[in-house]
Amino acid sequence: MVKAEVNGKKKKVGIMGGTFDPIHNAHLSLGQCALNQLSLDEVWFMPAKDPYFKKNKKVTPAKQRCEMTSLAVSGIEGFKLSLFELEREGETYTAETLALLHEKHPDIFFYFIIGADSMYQIDTWYRPEKIMELATLAVAGRHYPEGKRSFREQVGYLKDRFRADIAVLDYPETELSSTMIRKMVAEGRDISGLLPDKVKEYIRENNLYRS
Repeated sequence: MVKAEVNGKKKKVGIMGGTFDPIHNAHLSLGQCALNQLSLDEVWFMPAKDPYFKKNKKVTPAKQRCEMTSLAVSGIEGFKLSLFELEREGETYTAETLALLHEKHPDIFFYFIIGADSMYQIDTWYRPEKIMELATLAVAGRHYPEGKRSFREQVGYLKDRFRADIAVLDYPETELSSTMIRKMVAEGRDISGLLPDKVKEYIRENNLYRS
């Protein structure tokens, strides 16, 4: 097992991966929740280059998603933009990303920060056993109505099947999503307060999500 007991010599870093199309306040609040509740040293926001599971969907170019993410995390203590996935060749899978991160940063103990929806889907991802070997899952502890099991049952299932180490975050319910924001922009509705003002201005200046 790569996971080991965290000691004083290991830096604790949370990975927040995603399309971030666009990044919004729920992403930031989940990152802050993990930072505070798990006493992390840093949270790395890692935009995906070309998510394999969204090949048939329109996704904003990685450069612009990266710029929005940079604007959102800039100046927030403990938050950092990571270009790790953007700089990789080919398709990027979470299991491979974590393996490469361990090779590059053997002095870091990684947490993989996800929402409840991802916790219910993670066993369908590429090499889920590797993901849960290489990182502790930091999961937003909220109800997920589409799940076949209760939240507690799903945690138990992953622990039993994959020997997963799961840290449940006390995180409030939220309906905010990137899909919602894109739809609101397309309809000409105000998105103030749903994401940082700098990101809102970037969307306006670059005419994103208008069509």
